[in-house]
Amino acid sequence: MADGPDLEELATLYRDLHAHPELAFAEHRTAGIVAERLRELGYEVTAGVGGTGVVGVLSHGTGPTVLLRADMDGLPVLEQTGLPYASTVHATDSTGVDVPLMHACGHDMHVTCLLGAAAELAAARDDWHGTLLLVFQPAEEQGNGAQAMIDDGLYARFPVPDIVLGQHVMPLPAGVLGVHGGPAMAGADALRVVLHGQGGHGSRPETTVDPVLMAAATVLRLQGIISREIAARDSAVLTVGALHAGTAVNIIPDHAELLLSLRHFDDEVRAKVVAAIERIVRAESAASGAPKDPEITTTASFPVLVNDPAGCAKLTDLFNASVGLTLDPGPVTGSEDVCLLATAVNVPCVYWFLGGSDPALFAGVTTIEEARSIVDGLPSNHSPLFAPVVEPTIRTGVAALTTAARAWLGAGTVS
Repeated sequence: MADGPDLEELATLYRDLHAHPELAFAEHRTAGIVAERLRELGYEVTAGVGGTGVVGVLSHGTGPTVLLRADMDGLPVLEQTGLPYASTVHATDSTGVDVPLMHACGHDMHVTCLLGAAAELAAARDDWHGTLLLVFQPAEEQGNGAQAMIDDGLYARFPVPDIVLGQHVMPLPAGVLGVHGGPAMAGADALRVVLHGQGGHGSRPETTVDPVLMAAATVLRLQGIISREIAARDSAVLTVGALHAGTAVNIIPDHAELLLSLRHFDDEVRAKVVAAIERIVRAESAASGAPKDPEITTTASFPVLVNDPAGCAKLTDLFNASVGLTLDPGPVTGSEDVCLLATAVNVPCVYWFLGGSDPALFAGVTTIEEARSIVDGLPSNHSPLFAPVVEPTIRTGVAALTTAARAWLGAGTVS
């Protein structure tokens, strides 16, 4: 049997990755570290898949192929954790703007845990047979990294898996895992709406068509979609995350831009909300006398992540027995593109949540309601304050990935 993971070395790696985040499709440093470590462990390594993705393959006899996935990209967020290894990195985004960078969603933890599991599984290869397919994916935050790897021949160049496995760190107590069968993470769409007006002097609004007023009316009207058009038995979230218009106090601009985020668990609900968005945007534009029709563009799209129920039940039992307390968090309204790696070849996916919050915060908690109240008050993913504790998060994450992989790999020594 293999020794346990070198937790001190993995912690050093995690802090280094956290201090050096990279934007989507620019994960060059991270990909280089991943590729070098996998080669040292004896994996066949291919870099540059889907842009900056890395694939590692380790075969040991005949048996199932198990895909383990970690995402690598950071976010344009100014870190405010105050940690000694906090990011101070800046980069130029796709629009040419200088932005601060942070691993505000825990992808640095995902990479660390998968590299730890890669080492454990390689050292214990005599205890299993089959093929490990490790996928380090770019651009999850944009929702197109998994598809980019698929389009770059992921399953033409590498073995097709029998199952896709992965995890995401969340503000649950470290040492706790969350597994939910069926629709587990929401589908999501990012939409850009441009409302066209007619600009002019702020002192003469009668000579203009004010897109700021048009945008304000649109934002208010959009709030009625979920509360008045979606049945209580269904679930969806619609957020206006940004409103951009104007440059000066005395100038009425000629256009306004809205950025919208839609989350859903059902494609029919999604279609109804999208149709309502278009109806409202066009109606408000017409009501304002806009000189030109509005533009509505989908800039990113994530499918609903549907976990295999049987696989979730299997892992729940195994996790409870050998990794840590496992609970069912229910559907989560965050979104992921990992399921594309499974649906592209019609295989099951099991994706679970890894607790990353200080367990001491939950001392004395005796009910789920108390725990939920604490979780709701913690910095969540994408917050500038989000910072998983190093331990026991890494230890649990490595154990969960290793346990999950071996649950599907064939057991026993290959002669």
